[in-house]
Amino acid sequence: MQPAANAIVFIVDDDAGVREALAWLLRSRHLLSESYASAEEFDAMLRAGFAPTQPTCLLLDVRMPGMSGLALFEKIVERGLARAVPVIFLTGHADVPTAVDMVKRGAFDFCEKPFSDNALVDRVEEALRGSAAVLAEQHEQGRLADRLGELTERERDVMQLVAKGLPNKLIADQLTISVRTVEVHRARVFDKMDVKSAVELANLLRLA
Repeated sequence: MQPAANAIVFIVDDDAGVREALAWLLRSRHLLSESYASAEEFDAMLRAGFAPTQPTCLLLDVRMPGMSGLALFEKIVERGLARAVPVIFLTGHADVPTAVDMVKRGAFDFCEKPFSDNALVDRVEEALRGSAAVLAEQHEQGRLADRLGELTERERDVMQLVAKGLPNKLIADQLTISVRTVEVHRARVFDKMDVKSAVELANLLRLA
């Protein structure tokens, strides 16, 4: 499966030649890219409130003057972006143990220089697919939060008991309301949550 057409790969490397070569390589596989000459430049975008809305991946050099790639990765982790913006470290042989440690901390992968062009782009495409899945999950969670926000307090009470599999009679007894009232609330919950069964409702609430 190809990454989404609007996917973008960020390149952060202080070497202009490397940035240009990577951008050309990505273009050859029909991938858009955006380059930054320093970790500080990319961090400025993060501090401005960057939140990915399209599948994204970051190719990040480990060693750079000023802020290192490792320090930038820590900031990405702190902002909770490491899953939506998977990081692939570009590293020299001496930095491989450090890169391995970063993978354990949540980086997507690392590629040792000189790297295989095809292998690198294959990993980039895999990272972009992962990013797309995370963004879809976040979007669904946002929609779920909106739907939950439309429920009244009583509808929430009924919803929780319906999701547990309780029949209307037991729900009515627990909430000290009539069975008919439970049926009305149940119907409204199903409508607002856009589900057709208690099982579907229970599965949906697991995402919350």
